Amino acid sequence: MQIITSTALLLVVLALFTLFSYKAPHGMKAMGALASAACASFLVEAFHASLFGQQFGISFLEQVGAANGSLGGVAAGILVPLALGVSPVYAVLVGLTVSGFGILPGFVAGYLISFVVKFLEEKTPAGLDLIVVILVAAPLARGIAMFMDPIVNDTLMQIGQALIAASDVSPILMGIILGGLITVVATAPLSSMALTSIIGLTGLPMAIGALAVFGSSFMNFVFFSRMKFGDKKDTIAVAIEPLTQSDIISANPIPVFTTNFIGGALSGVVVALISTYVAPLAISVPGMATPIAGFAVAVGQNGTPALMAAVGCIVVSVLGGFIGHTIFKNYKIVTADIIRGNGNDEDTAA
Repeated sequence: MQIITSTALLLVVLALFTLFSYKAPHGMKAMGALASAACASFLVEAFHASLFGQQFGISFLEQVGAANGSLGGVAAGILVPLALGVSPVYAVLVGLTVSGFGILPGFVAGYLISFVVKFLEEKTPAGLDLIVVILVAAPLARGIAMFMDPIVNDTLMQIGQALIAASDVSPILMGIILGGLITVVATAPLSSMALTSIIGLTGLPMAIGALAVFGSSFMNFVFFSRMKFGDKKDTIAVAIEPLTQSDIISANPIPVFTTNFIGGALSGVVVALISTYVAPLAISVPGMATPIAGFAVAVGQNGTPALMAAVGCIVVSVLGGFIGHTIFKNYKIVTADIIRGNGNDEDTAA
């Protein structure tokens, strides 16, 4: 029952992101800014903190990654207002006020305060707008982030319960649920790195998550290329880090999430079988549900069995990409050109 409830919650959250992209004012622009914020924070953290820092022991680069990863909220709080047309000084002001909060609270605060700042600029006499924004918008932005922070963390923990519960069932079912759900979360603004860090996922479940997300790079490359969601740059970017293309993903939730669940579940089964019949697989560090760093840590801690599992994940993930294309090749999609081309979110979402 816990697995069913948590999975249903995940689907609701993903549906809300999609609804926001289509129906919220400038929703597509805001989601694009969120993707940029994730790239500037989580992607740097994955490479420098997780890979070069923890795996290769380079402490300076670990500090670099930790610094960027801890400022995801600030990045979102700055980039979202900028995308919505707020002046740079006010965008930075908003971003700095949400320091210490995660990327999703920063995103919500940045989005909502953008409209407040624009209203204050319009209604306040010239010369006084800076003071008014400082007195009103800054504390309001932090208040919104404070309100959203426990909601986001509680949601991640609730979804994480499905992953924890799955580890107590059969290896095959565990692989399907863990691989499928973590891979879907990896394509959503929730962030699989944040989820697995918050719930402290380690051992075989973390190995399944890391290698399934690694395999999803190949799957998404094939799927995005075949579906023509964007140009070659977009296709390469989604293979390196899905969060960089969260605006495209949120605009095409059914084909992307379904395909990622299929490929992730297949990868999860591969990892579970290798761990059961070849050699136990485990990762001792949480938060490794990221393509490159997760693969490096898995191989570093498990050697040849992890390489075998990784190769198997590549094969079934590529298969998953082709299966997804076969299912959705006639599905009406929203391309990157439509999302980012003319800036008319309401028209493109129709």
